[in-house]
Amino acid sequence: MVPRKISFYSNHFQTFYASLGLKVQSKIDDVLELIATVEIVPSKFLRQIEGKKGLFEIRVEYSSNIYRIFCCFDKGNLVILFHGFQKKSQKTPKEEIEKAEKLKDEYFKR
Repeated sequence: MVPRKISFYSNHFQTFYASLGLKVQSKIDDVLELIATVEIVPSKFLRQIEGKKGLFEIRVEYSSNIYRIFCCFDKGNLVILFHGFQKKSQKTPKEEIEKAEKLKDEYFKR
């Protein structure tokens, strides 16, 4: 199954990524490389969103900051990135999950 191919839907992820500092971008690159090449990705880095079929979040920690990137899988080993945000509370904000679900639905309809 490995390697996986990382792709983007729309420009939400790229806009988020471009807004970050180089060290955070490098950490995100490292985590994406791990997801692309490791057969079983530890849940520390990738987990399914509870109650949301097919929607996952990539988890990135840098310094004392936490970042989340929503994604899904298509055709087995294609990972589609939707959007990301910097997490500021314990719980993932409902509006961020709703945005990711909307983008996932748009992706699969096209």
